[in-house]
Amino acid sequence: MSENNRIVSSESDENEKSIEATIRPKSLDEYIGQDAIKDNLRIYIKAAKDRDESLDHMLVYGPPGLGKTTLAFIIANEMSSAIKVASGPSITKAGDLASILSVLDPGDVLFIDEIHRLPKNIEEVLYSAMEDYVIDVMIGGDSSSAARSIRLELPPFTLVGATTRAGDLSSPLRARFGIVNKLDYYSNDQLANIVRRSANVLDVEIDDDSIIEIAKRSRGTPRIANRLLRRVRDFAQVLNNGYISHDITKDALERLHVDELGLDEVDIRYLRGIIERFDGGPVGLESLANAISEETTTLEDVYEPYLIQEGFINRTNRGRVATQKAYDHLNIQRQGTLF
Repeated sequence: MSENNRIVSSESDENEKSIEATIRPKSLDEYIGQDAIKDNLRIYIKAAKDRDESLDHMLVYGPPGLGKTTLAFIIANEMSSAIKVASGPSITKAGDLASILSVLDPGDVLFIDEIHRLPKNIEEVLYSAMEDYVIDVMIGGDSSSAARSIRLELPPFTLVGATTRAGDLSSPLRARFGIVNKLDYYSNDQLANIVRRSANVLDVEIDDDSIIEIAKRSRGTPRIANRLLRRVRDFAQVLNNGYISHDITKDALERLHVDELGLDEVDIRYLRGIIERFDGGPVGLESLANAISEETTTLEDVYEPYLIQEGFINRTNRGRVATQKAYDHLNIQRQGTLF
């Protein structure tokens, strides 16, 4: 990639992040969906503020794009607190964690994304930070005999951990979260409200049929709904003076290879891989990933949850199996089956 291409790519990424920040809800009232979680959070937040305490530590888990990061920012805003953001893979040693924790002010929210990817030794350091607001840090010397431990006092803070794999957290770490929330996929009506709100924030003209079309192809996921809206907006800007009509929306989504049920090219290759390469399954995830040239973690975390939710595949002890719905959707006749 040339230097100019890298610069353009970087600017495009920054622009996308800026747009995401713009349309991200700032309060629980603006946050659409997950109603039971919101109702409980309102109570937890009010109780903590009435007691002049930090909110209890919270673990949020579920498939990507359902609003885990947004919830963390909303909690900080509702608690009138600052938020510090970190990622599990970026914290590789105790000193990394200590440098993050040492700059927290009383009441701050620390958001750790992909918390399941924290090394186990870092998890152990985090226990005392979460429970007693202290950490022990080893300093000085290259050998264990020369090094010494100092205790670092921390202000009360709220840790919000986000993960797509709650089962990968150790039991001791998971038990230290006082609030645990699982985010569910959104209904088409909820996604339509999200698209309508985002279009309003972005000052985009869009008809109701287009809103519904985008919502039903968004895989139950707000992040995808907002991404599709932004891409359809591009087509409307160039081809229809900025107005998002139903015809423009359907044309744009067809060009993006997103079908009526929200399946994209990877989903189709995944299903065809099981059916055509492995006779419908069962097949192990690693074998399937190799066959369609995708990462196992990407398939397992990003694509499989929706395919399972919608009944396209079953995950068994022997491997993945395509259902009749997958055959019907791809218009493939199951071997030995008469229609």
